[in-house]
Amino acid sequence: MVISKKETESKKIRPETDNSGKYPKPRCGVYGVEMIEKEVKARGNTGRIYLPSDWVGKVVKIIRID
Repeated sequence: MVISKKETESKKIRPETDNSGKYPKPRCGVYGVEMIEKEVKARGNTGRIYLPSDWVGKVVKIIRID
């Protein structure tokens, strides 16, 4: 199997130009073991996400996607 040089080059991230005066959304890349997509639920004056009990003591990262 032959892979061309073009396929192996990393793509440069170009911000999409938007004339609304706002900054473009950043792109984030995360590598991990497992992923769960959930909605944040209201709890008092804060938000909460429930995760599996086997994740207790593990390091997690939260990224807001909308």
